Amino acid sequence: MATFLDFEKPIAELEARIAELRETASAGEANIEAEIARLEERSARLLRDTYARLTPWQKTQVARHPERPHFKDYVAALIEDFVPLAGDRNFADDAAIIGGLGRMGGRKVVLIGHEKGDDTTSRLTHNFGMARPEGYRKAIRLMQLADRFGLPVVSLVDTPGAFPGVQAEERGQAEAIARSTEQCLALGVPLVAAIVGEGGSGGAIAIAAANSVLMLEHSIYSVISPEGCASILWRTAEKAAEAAEAMRVTAGDLKQLGVIDRIVAEPVGGAHRHPAEAVAALGEALAEELDALAPLSPGEVRGQRRAKYLALA
Repeated sequence: MATFLDFEKPIAELEARIAELRETASAGEANIEAEIARLEERSARLLRDTYARLTPWQKTQVARHPERPHFKDYVAALIEDFVPLAGDRNFADDAAIIGGLGRMGGRKVVLIGHEKGDDTTSRLTHNFGMARPEGYRKAIRLMQLADRFGLPVVSLVDTPGAFPGVQAEERGQAEAIARSTEQCLALGVPLVAAIVGEGGSGGAIAIAAANSVLMLEHSIYSVISPEGCASILWRTAEKAAEAAEAMRVTAGDLKQLGVIDRIVAEPVGGAHRHPAEAVAALGEALAEELDALAPLSPGEVRGQRRAKYLALA
C-alpha cells in the first residue's frame, strides 16, 4: 500500500475511491468505467497541481518519503558489475555509507553513497543513513583509490546528517568529515555528486564537494534540518515549516544561489511514485556531467572545483 504524506490526503481519498470502484467493476456488479476514468483524471490533475506548488516544508517531507529510491536501487538500475569495498582499514565498516567499483554506461567509476534502508531491520543496519567516522574514512579510502587508478567518482547523498552519538565523537567525527571534504577537493579525477533525498549538514558535504552537484527536484540540501534550526531559533521543532522557508533548502533556491549546478526533474508526484523513471533520469544526468568533465586533466579538474567553491565565498 502506498504511503501518503499529510498534504496528500485529498489525493489519497480519491485513489481509495478509485480502488473501491475497481473492485466493484471487477465483481461485475456495475459498469462504472466512465466514473473511474473521471476520477482518475481528477486525481491526476490534483496530483499535478499539488506538486507544482509544494512549500519548502512539503518538499522536505517528500525528500524523506520512505519509498523514494535508495542507494541500492540506483546501483541495481545504473551500475553493472558492482563490487562493494568495505571498511576503513582502521576501525570498522560503516553500513550507512556504501561504496565500490562498477561500470555506469560502460564507464568505470567509483560509486559512494548513503543508504538509509527501506524497512525497520535495514534502517537499523544502515543507521538511517547517518554515518560514523569510519564511514567517512571509508569514503576517503575509496576516493584515494579512484585517484590512483584515474577513475571518476560518483556520490549519491541521502542523509539527515552525520551520526551525533558520543562514540562517534570519541572516534573523531568532526575530523573525519573535514578530511573527507578535503579529499573531495583534492581529487584529480572528476567528482559528480547528486542529492537524491536529504542532504544534511557536514554529513552530506563530506562526499559532495564535487565538480558538479545535482539535485533531484524534490530533494533538500541544508546545513541543518528544519527541525534543528527551529529548535535553536524558536526553542521548538513545531516551527520547522517556517525554518524550512527561511533556510532556502529546495533545489530551486539552491540553484539560484549557485550552490548546486543542475536540477533533475522528478516524475509527477515525486520519485517515490515512479522510482524507475526517477533513477533513469538521474542516470542520464550523471552520464552527461561525467562526459563534460572527462576531457579535463587532473590539474584542470582541481582548478575547476577550486574556482567553483571560491565563487561561493
